Amino acid sequence: MPGKRVATLPPDPGRAAAHDSAAAVPRDVEAAFRDVLSDVMHLDRVTADSHFFDELGADSLVMAHFCARVRKRADLPPVSMRDVYAHPTAGELATALATAAPTSPTGPADPAEIAEIAEIAGEALPAPPPAAPAGRAGYLLCGTLQLVAFVAYSCVIAFITVRGYEWIAAGSGVLSGYLRSVAFGAGALLGLSALPIAAKWVLVGRWRPQEIRIWSLAYVRFWIVRTLVRADPLVLFAGSPLYTLYLRALGARIGKGVVIFSRNVPLCTDLLTVGDSSVIRKDSFLSCYRAHDGLIQTGTVTLGKDVVVAEASVLDIGTSMGDGARLAHASALHRGQRVPAGEHWHGSPAQRAGAEYRVVEPAACGTLRRAVHGGTQLLSALLVYLPLAVGGIGMLLAGAPQLSAVLDPGPSVLTTWAFYRDTLAASFVLLFVIVPLAFLLLATVPRLLSRTIEPDKVYPLYGFHYGVHRAITLLTNRRFLTRLFGDSSGIVPYLRLLGYDLSRVEQTGSNFGTEVKHETPYLSTVGTGTMVADGLSVNNAEFSSTSFRVSRTAIGAHSFLGNRIAYPARSSVGDNCLLATKVMVPVDGRTREGVGLLGSPCFEIPRSVQRDSSFDRMKSGETLRNGLAAKNRHNAASMGLYLMARWCYAFVVTLVMSGAAELYTSVGATAIALGNVLLVVVSAGYFVMVERLVTAFHPPGPLFCSIYDRRFWRRERFWKVPSETYLRVFDGTPFKSLIWRSLGVRIGREVFDDGCYLTERTMVTIGDRATLNAGSVVQCHSQEDGAFKSARTTIGSHCTLGVGAFVHYGVTIDDGAALAPDSFLMKGESVPRDALWGGNPARQIRAGGARSEEAAR
Repeated sequence: MPGKRVATLPPDPGRAAAHDSAAAVPRDVEAAFRDVLSDVMHLDRVTADSHFFDELGADSLVMAHFCARVRKRADLPPVSMRDVYAHPTAGELATALATAAPTSPTGPADPAEIAEIAEIAGEALPAPPPAAPAGRAGYLLCGTLQLVAFVAYSCVIAFITVRGYEWIAAGSGVLSGYLRSVAFGAGALLGLSALPIAAKWVLVGRWRPQEIRIWSLAYVRFWIVRTLVRADPLVLFAGSPLYTLYLRALGARIGKGVVIFSRNVPLCTDLLTVGDSSVIRKDSFLSCYRAHDGLIQTGTVTLGKDVVVAEASVLDIGTSMGDGARLAHASALHRGQRVPAGEHWHGSPAQRAGAEYRVVEPAACGTLRRAVHGGTQLLSALLVYLPLAVGGIGMLLAGAPQLSAVLDPGPSVLTTWAFYRDTLAASFVLLFVIVPLAFLLLATVPRLLSRTIEPDKVYPLYGFHYGVHRAITLLTNRRFLTRLFGDSSGIVPYLRLLGYDLSRVEQTGSNFGTEVKHETPYLSTVGTGTMVADGLSVNNAEFSSTSFRVSRTAIGAHSFLGNRIAYPARSSVGDNCLLATKVMVPVDGRTREGVGLLGSPCFEIPRSVQRDSSFDRMKSGETLRNGLAAKNRHNAASMGLYLMARWCYAFVVTLVMSGAAELYTSVGATAIALGNVLLVVVSAGYFVMVERLVTAFHPPGPLFCSIYDRRFWRRERFWKVPSETYLRVFDGTPFKSLIWRSLGVRIGREVFDDGCYLTERTMVTIGDRATLNAGSVVQCHSQEDGAFKSARTTIGSHCTLGVGAFVHYGVTIDDGAALAPDSFLMKGESVPRDALWGGNPARQIRAGGARSEEAAR
């Protein structure tokens, strides 16, 4: 989709009618704008034609403060960051806003707004919520029941595992052990796959549009089903016909030939309808529920035939797409939005696109091919992977006799030095021997496999070439290694080892962050002098419901890419560009060069501002060489600490499980179950301790510095050494708030967190009973080229962050405000009390009543 030029951007829709009188006097508005800006920037005088960025030296943070000041004045029309970039002088801004026709708040919804529709696609109106929140007693009771459910599930898993392993070990000879492994694996896979399905039908029955009070008994049932459904081993088969069979068993109405690549599992499956031959690509959300101000709201998501939902898109409840409709990457449908049949939409919230969203041509892929592929996947798991796992445990116990001795009757071996010596040795082998072997594997096998796939050629799904492509993707996307080398000079040779074409690298020590993923590294090109922040997804494979094609994805030279960017093949972005966080990268139209791109759909902004050039002197010459050398030394120490923390963790895990095995001889499978529960608790405690140690002397705080400043290197160490993976276990429970509080978050009472990520924990304040949806992010920093900026963020009581919403640094969200799904709230913004904001970049949709309006929608 093409990005819009700044000069042609329309003003924001939804102007309140209360500003009509001010809009009629543009000269007075202009003078007021000049007064506010001069006060914000501490300038003596601002003229009507002074360019905000080029002449006055403002940046987006300063202009966000300007917008917030303007919104507080009832005599002025509200201003958004989109308006500022479109009309970058006080005179232009006043004229544009004063002459813009206001949109009645009760009129029909514009495609670029959130549609206000209470009854959607024929679904019944939701039942009214309970009169009062669950309260402290309900909060504690919910946590207790969730803990009991987790312990019970652990007991079931432990009993099955112990009995299965005993039965396998009782076999005589290698062949008998192998056959028993296959039989046990088949039974375990069937049981673990069927349990979530049975639990859903027993505890819930059929999902219907409704509202569930969070922390209530009804929510406990919701959480149990949610946890089991997402822990089902069949989720690992995303993109396979087995995955769609699993969703059908859960009640989803899915047509023939549908392919779903996203691992974000739909939960309220009875409310999901997907027509024949539709495709939903990776990293998309269509959960059929959302959380809002203490309520779980469920609703329908309806997709017609031959629909394409591209990467990193969000479909809120109450949305639909007609036959043949397309939704571009990094886009979102907000509640009530409908895409008519055959239309192509993009943006967040989505609107009609000015060009077609091209998809890969179809290929022959019938029912037989799909059935054979699914069967092959099952046989591979049963005949290869599960027996290998059992054999690996046997090899570990055989190689470290002291570990297997804990299962023998007699005196405890936990009191002997030899046991701890062998445990340390085993954990050392697991980390420091297997990792180098992984390098050898990554340098050879995927490279050989890639020779069988020809770029830009269309292949059918579920054949030999598809299997090769999936193997390359799985082998070369290793988060452990990417985190180890990211934010250091080591990431460049690592990505080159994988197969990236990095041209002639201008080493900065921060060329890439710790989160980079791709479809195939052998068709990924990054130009000279380009820097990339965290969360880049190189989408160099395109999928239809029957075919796929891999193409080269080229990122231009001397550019900077912000956070959470889905970068497609065939983009229309050239050299020397700034791509802002969560930008929708354009895929057609003219090639953009020497500009910045912001938003979804994207529009042009300045490539850089005066503030970001403060450290240009450190980008060359002796200053760069000295700074880079010192940064490399510091980063090397951080990598060593990262490996040491994982080695110690492996040792702790081995001790916990060995202790459980020691107790097994006396209390049976219950000891293994308690060991599993204890492992979760110990893991959380261990990584909380690691993070506290890393930040003990230099906790993260507000910062503006060069990437060659020691304070920035300490921040990189903070991002690298601790872990956040363990936090997912606590999503949707009261225990998540306890973990956040132990990590330094200033968090209120009864906060609901369904999977939010806080990058700098000690810099975030969250009020009572806030609601944080899955995939939301609160990031208290930003890096642009060689400059790093960081500031605190405050989220008030009863606030809601929508699914996939992103909150930048220096932001204040007042009590009761809501941020719509997939929105990007830019740095420095101030969201008023009870306001409803949405979009990318986010802007005010309604000035107040967000809580009541969203509940009614």
